[in-house]
Amino acid sequence: MKRVLAFAGSNSSSSINVQLANYVLNHCSGADKKMLLLTDYNLPMYNIDIEQSSGIPIDINLLKAEISRADGVIIAVNEHNGMVSAFFKNIIDWLSRADRNFLEDKKVLLISTSPGARGGSSALEYTEKTLPRFGANVVERFSFPSFQQHFNVDAQEITDPLLQMGIQEVIASFLNELEG
Repeated sequence: MKRVLAFAGSNSSSSINVQLANYVLNHCSGADKKMLLLTDYNLPMYNIDIEQSSGIPIDINLLKAEISRADGVIIAVNEHNGMVSAFFKNIIDWLSRADRNFLEDKKVLLISTSPGARGGSSALEYTEKTLPRFGANVVERFSFPSFQQHFNVDAQEITDPLLQMGIQEVIASFLNELEG
C-alpha cells in the first residue's frame, strides 16, 4: 500500500487550503494516508546566522523524516498577494537547507484554492516550477476557484459537478502515478 502525506502551506487556523488538502487526502482510496499541520512545527524565520549557530531545527528534521517515508505528497499551496505565503516559503527554505533533495523520488500533487476565481493559481505555478529543484516529480496540479462558492464545509463536499469531476480525475491520476 502506497503511503501518501498531505499538508498545506498555510498557518491560518481556518485555512481553506488545509480543508481542501483534507478533502483530497480523504479521497485517496487504497492509500496509507497522513495529514500534517505545518503549524505543529516550531521554526524560526530562516536565517544563515541561526543555521550556523544552532544548526537545522529538530522540527525540520522531523518534517523531513515524514516526507521521506511517503511515496506521494499532496501539497496545498496558499497564496498571499499573488505569491506563496512567507510561512510556506520559510518551511521550504529550511527543508532545502537540511537536504537539497528533500523531495527526491516523490510524486507530488499540487493543489490550491482561494476565495477568488483564480484559485491561488499564481502561487501554484511558482511552486510547480520550484519544487523540481528539490527532487520533486510534480505529476498533477489542480487550482480550485472560489472556495466558499464551490465547497460545502459542513458536508465536506464539492458542490460544483465540474470541479468535483476535475478533482476526482486529478486524484485518480496521482494515485495511478504512485502505482506506476
